[in-house]
Amino acid sequence: MSAPDQARVVAFEVLRAVDESDAYANLALKQALARHRVTGRDAAFATELVSGTLRLRGSYDPIIDSLVSRALEPAVRDVLRLGAHQLLSTRVPVHAAISTSVELCRRHVGHRTTGLVNAVLRKVAAHTLEQWLVRLAPDPSVDETGHLAMAYSHPEWIISALAQALDRPAELDELLAADNARPLVTLVARPGLCTVEELQGTQTVSPIGVDLASGDPGQIEAVRQGRAGVQDAGSQLVALAMADVPIEGPDARWLDLCAGPGGKAALLAALADQRGAHLVANEVAPHRADLVRHALRGTSAEVVCSDGTDPAFDVASFDRVLVDAPCSGLGALRRRPEARWRRTPDDLAPLISLQRRLLSSALSLVRPGGVVLYATCSPVVAETTEVISEVLGEQVQLVPLSGPDDSQSAHLGGAVQLWPHRHRTDAMFYVALQRS
Repeated sequence: MSAPDQARVVAFEVLRAVDESDAYANLALKQALARHRVTGRDAAFATELVSGTLRLRGSYDPIIDSLVSRALEPAVRDVLRLGAHQLLSTRVPVHAAISTSVELCRRHVGHRTTGLVNAVLRKVAAHTLEQWLVRLAPDPSVDETGHLAMAYSHPEWIISALAQALDRPAELDELLAADNARPLVTLVARPGLCTVEELQGTQTVSPIGVDLASGDPGQIEAVRQGRAGVQDAGSQLVALAMADVPIEGPDARWLDLCAGPGGKAALLAALADQRGAHLVANEVAPHRADLVRHALRGTSAEVVCSDGTDPAFDVASFDRVLVDAPCSGLGALRRRPEARWRRTPDDLAPLISLQRRLLSSALSLVRPGGVVLYATCSPVVAETTEVISEVLGEQVQLVPLSGPDDSQSAHLGGAVQLWPHRHRTDAMFYVALQRS
């Protein structure tokens, strides 16, 4: 019997942490790799097991359920999911995937279910993933959403929300497939501190961003020094838009109202320092405010810990305000695959209420003639255009933005909606508003 290597043990522990404690997979993985001292190729394998299993569990679970006749313990299901991922989506040999899964179950779950794991995974291995989908997925002519849910491993309600936001039915399969693709590591060269050429990557839709084909970004000198950072190209475009929207009058005081964990704030701070402006980064959670302070090291920006819906600032005291609003995160499913299983439709109402209050606060803090840039890492219409439509009027006007090619929002002219299948970014939405 093959013993489970440390990479598989790490992957199992992370899946259990996600299920039991609502842990963020990327943070739990980093901790588990350090705890087990797993590095190099083994760390890369553990990362693939975690991210791949989380992304595709909506395809694997129906296969597993078709082969068992009783309820499964959550830990046993995670062992089966890991085994199914190795059998159906990697080049791991069948005997190795099955034997290591059985031993993983023996050592970390118990002896009594090893026979079940062995039998189920042998049956899983009898067909390819494509063959299983043909056998089990609903007929698309009868239940298109149900078919897509299994084929692309997305909950049906998320598929419906994405389809409404996309407004191009022919691209829905491509979008769902992009959510399941392994994202490249994207770096930002912070202006005045680092150049794109120094990072030696492939240019993204952001003029200051590059994709890395491989390697550990933590080994890059500019990243270690804080002159560059890991940041999705869509987030870079949000910060650049906030800094570049034309305004009337002075341009000296900038505010990032929801700054944690500090990626956009770090880019804004570099831009502000270049232009003689001063950035204030506000964050409600003290531990996240500490992350922002670390991200802003070496800049002149200041960090304030206060509630963005009732902030500690004077009315009309800023020239530019960024509201990177807390949201469902459905635009970043390729980077946070567990979010698709953690979020529910019931989460939207309180998030939308918070988004409205934060936007109202931002509009009160910006001076007449200044701009507010509202952004979400979600394309969901209720979190984006519907929130904005409520505030537009004589006192608040939309300032049209020009993003990358084919990025105009289908629901709000002048707003930008990015997509992973078109722009190789998270599905960021952003719009500029000006107080008249």
